[in-house]
Amino acid sequence: MAKTAIKTITRLKRQVRVRKKVRGTTARPRLNVFKSARHIYAQIIDDTNGTTLVAASTLSDAAEGLTNTGNLTAATLVGKEVARLALAKGISSVVFDRNGFLYHGRIKALADSARESGLNF
Repeated sequence: MAKTAIKTITRLKRQVRVRKKVRGTTARPRLNVFKSARHIYAQIIDDTNGTTLVAASTLSDAAEGLTNTGNLTAATLVGKEVARLALAKGISSVVFDRNGFLYHGRIKALADSARESGLNF
């Protein structure tokens, strides 16, 4: 089996294990992060109602000036944008769901910039 397939399978196992415990409520929704090789996505989800409250990514208008959308700078920008949108909607506290990815690199940069912008988790 290829090394990338093994990495994907282990990430999905981590995702299932974490999602058993991490639930977003109306009072404290879940900040979900997904990264691909070219982009990074973040959304705030209310699992009780099954709705996405806020979403930001490197495909949105805020990241229009970036030449490379798959690096730490882009992740920092997405973290600031999702925090700005959440605070505008009155969401100040969230549960962080790293979606099976290791808390390192782009995931950590997004989380740190969201915290610095005023989101609590």
